Amino acid sequence: MSTSSVQMYGLIGSYVDNSKLSSTRSSTVQLGGGGLTTSFWGIRGREDIGGGNAVIFSLESFFRPNTGQMGRNTTDGFFSRNAYVGLTGAYGTLKLGEQTNPTYLNQQFVNPFGSSVVFSPLIVQSYTASYSNTQIGDSVWQNAIEYVTPNYSGLTGTVIYGVSTTVGQQGRDDLGLHLTYVNGPLTAVFSAQRDRTAAIAPSSGQYLYLLGAAYDAGFAKVYGAAQTTSNNTVDTGSHTYELGLSVPLSPSAVILAEWARTKNTALLASSNVRNTGSIAYDYILSKRTQVYVVYSYDKLTSNPSGSTYGVGVQHTF
Repeated sequence: MSTSSVQMYGLIGSYVDNSKLSSTRSSTVQLGGGGLTTSFWGIRGREDIGGGNAVIFSLESFFRPNTGQMGRNTTDGFFSRNAYVGLTGAYGTLKLGEQTNPTYLNQQFVNPFGSSVVFSPLIVQSYTASYSNTQIGDSVWQNAIEYVTPNYSGLTGTVIYGVSTTVGQQGRDDLGLHLTYVNGPLTAVFSAQRDRTAAIAPSSGQYLYLLGAAYDAGFAKVYGAAQTTSNNTVDTGSHTYELGLSVPLSPSAVILAEWARTKNTALLASSNVRNTGSIAYDYILSKRTQVYVVYSYDKLTSNPSGSTYGVGVQHTF
């Protein structure tokens, strides 16, 4: 007899900060939706079909609690975080549809601020335009086919293929190969991806490689990562190095600290270096709610330094 279940869940967060980046002239006070994690809600389901196999699906939508609008921005679709159906069992998991890029998931494993596109130095230097993001493409891949291997003593492998549906651009597909190892206190990740569908002329695409690890020693957890990008057709690229630390002060309080340094290179042009650091005090109010205060430093070559001060709250449901 088959059994099925459907669950609704999500996360809502908001923050207030006074932000000045090294590349901006003045500071800006803003109330933002998200913060440590971008706000979203979702519905997921599972139906057992026998033999240890199951059909799974997920529909997840970003939203902005500061304005009440859906999506991270006006270009996001309704279910822009995940929208897939798949099969899972003893031989692994196969999913079809819009899915979170495994590179983004691996980046979260090796930095103490997780998925934050506001405060994590590794993530903002990779994805956020105001930090001159090095990574083309999104943290979500559309029209994607993904296979995840079974877990072998903590090691899983993932292959993801994103099909281009743009007329005249067939063959400009995305491809990602990923390894994730989680066993006891040690986490290690490797990602290699080719992103073509998001390329902007004159570039015809980009290759990205990520190698990172984290180790939980009990009294502290340390993080480190190295990431490089290389844009096709044009001689531009980047090298990013990141270090992080999380120190529990009590069962309810933790200090988070992270630094990332990115050097952008371009043929026949001067290179620039960006250093971004964040430190935060995160306090767990309850099983579902946490509050935090954060400070971020930013410095771009030939620009004055910038500082950001913020406070936020996050609640899961």
